[in-house]
Amino acid sequence: MPLRLIFMGTPDFAVPTLLELAGRGHDIAAVYTRAAKPAGRRGLELKPSPVEREARRLGLPVLTPASLKGAEVEATFAAHRADAAVVVAYGLILPKPVLAAPPLGCFNLHASLLPRWRGAAPINRAIMAGDAETGVTVMKMDEGLDTGVMARPERLRIGADMTAGELHDALARLGAELMARALSALERGTLQFTPQPADGVCYAAKIDKAETRIDWTKPWQKVHDHIRGLSPFPGAWCEMAGAGRVKVLRTTRGEGQGNNQAAPGTVLDARLTVACAEGAVRIVELQKAGGRPMKAEEFLRGTPVAKGAQLA
Repeated sequence: MPLRLIFMGTPDFAVPTLLELAGRGHDIAAVYTRAAKPAGRRGLELKPSPVEREARRLGLPVLTPASLKGAEVEATFAAHRADAAVVVAYGLILPKPVLAAPPLGCFNLHASLLPRWRGAAPINRAIMAGDAETGVTVMKMDEGLDTGVMARPERLRIGADMTAGELHDALARLGAELMARALSALERGTLQFTPQPADGVCYAAKIDKAETRIDWTKPWQKVHDHIRGLSPFPGAWCEMAGAGRVKVLRTTRGEGQGNNQAAPGTVLDARLTVACAEGAVRIVELQKAGGRPMKAEEFLRGTPVAKGAQLA
């Protein structure tokens, strides 16, 4: 028998799970998401969240409270009489009365293999740290920050050149299927929980603009992981003569450093291979400020960058 659910999510990452649960016939009593934000050049238009757009397309009721704290909001939440709540990158803290309202609990889909990368930016941080794998975890929520008991994890290998955007999309699909399987087990009363290990806890802090500039004085692997971990958003960047500030969206391991160590940030060839403290990276895709993403070959046709040029 399908469950009566409250779905709580905001960004694109949450949409596949909403669609999967609706497609499997669960009764979605309400969708909670963040309120529409000003958009357009003058900020006069309101842009609804990706979850709100999909929920309205499906004909589901949408609520956008600024906070879940307070007697009125808590009473409204309880009045949905949901069996469980599903939370995917919602963006608001669930207070204790909200967590306690659904009799079966509130279940979060988190984009990491908990307890590694609790917090706001697990996808970016996994790549930036050079992790070989990550995954998604279904967790029964408590009042801590991603500290609840785990129901199911699913692992995914991180490719050597995989970007945060590519990993985001893969985990969103994987997570939707995982949550659907977890709820099927919850319906049957067979969903098993495991406490998170005390060892291996680390936090995925929100990305700060101050850490987005590329530091060519690091080894090539660190530079490469930094760039792909921030691609496509917010984007790692450098200063390039003739082009100003440029976002570097995709790199791969470069050749040409050998024993002839050029200064970090030096362009080594006509393919935009750039020296690092150890080794080099080759820029594959980049974007000028206000422009569109371009392959390196196309970029170089319009903005020649000579061998020996210095990126800062």
